[in-house]
Amino acid sequence: MQHDLQLRAAARAIYDACYPTEEWAPVRFDEAERFGTVHYRQAVGAAQEARSALGAQHDQLLFASIL
Repeated sequence: MQHDLQLRAAARAIYDACYPTEEWAPVRFDEAERFGTVHYRQAVGAAQEARSALGAQHDQLLFASIL
């Protein structure tokens, strides 16, 4: 995912918000990314879902502005 910097930044933001301390996740984002932990995969999935939802919202706004 390092080639998609926006998606990686979104995944990091989600990871840090959902797993703020070692009580929630055993490692920080960079290490979780390296090992592909379940916490990392969940954050990436959430970032992908958010991108999809935001893209759909953007498309709706564009369509509404045309009308």
